[in-house]
Amino acid sequence: MGGLRKTMPVTFWLYMIGTLALAGIFPFAGFWSKDEILLDASLHFTSVYWQLTIAAFFTAFYMGRQIWMVFFGEARTDAAKHAEESPKVMTVPLMVLAVLSVAGGALNLPFEGFHNLGHWLGHTLGEVEGLPLDMKVAGISTGLALLAILISWFLYGRNPLKTGEIDPLKKPLGPIFTGMEGKWFVDEGYFAVIINPFNKISQFLADVIDWRFWHDFVHDTVILGTYNWLSEIALNEYADQKGIDGFANWLGSATQSVSATLRKVQNGFVRSYALSVLLGVVLILGYLILK
Repeated sequence: MGGLRKTMPVTFWLYMIGTLALAGIFPFAGFWSKDEILLDASLHFTSVYWQLTIAAFFTAFYMGRQIWMVFFGEARTDAAKHAEESPKVMTVPLMVLAVLSVAGGALNLPFEGFHNLGHWLGHTLGEVEGLPLDMKVAGISTGLALLAILISWFLYGRNPLKTGEIDPLKKPLGPIFTGMEGKWFVDEGYFAVIINPFNKISQFLADVIDWRFWHDFVHDTVILGTYNWLSEIALNEYADQKGIDGFANWLGSATQSVSATLRKVQNGFVRSYALSVLLGVVLILGYLILK
């Protein structure tokens, strides 16, 4: 970015307060909380204390680096060149947080009668160790924090970076700088291990399982195909047309055939009727004789 101190002055001062608090500079809230953590570690876990002290040094360094690179020098991007101060909906909540960063440490100052948070936690967590201020621990941490900010100024504040200029730590740190610049490639690993496999599994489930198998095969082929076969072939063609309609048509054809045969008997000739009567008499007499 660069140069935002001039275009975003309110954000700059609020960011400065947050930076000093996070770096653990007296009298900001971060100084008191960091001091108690370091003091407790120094009393019980010496190796952890030195690890936390080193971490506090680097915290102050990268916060100072941010201040010099973001707010000082000349704008190095188009976004920074056209940056404007944030509206009050953003700055007012930050002002509240800034006040707490300045005065919030008073909630649990390591002095008799001021250790209110520790006493309050004692009611729920049991015995809470309230440690006094240790000038040695506080002095070491504060001195290292100020030294880290001073080093960050020598590297980034004294001669702010210009557009396209390479970071001064890139060459001496080499692969370490590349790893930090790439956030140790956590995002790439996350995508490789979780996101990309998840997308492929989702695509497989959506395309193969849901669409091709369920929609195309189960729905269209099995369910819809079976329904179409039952409705068109079994029920319509065979049961309805060849079964019900065929039987009804056969009844009609049989009635027409019988009617055509009987119509021949009713031909209007007297001799035909006399012959029929004669045949009937012969059949009756034959039946009676044979009986």
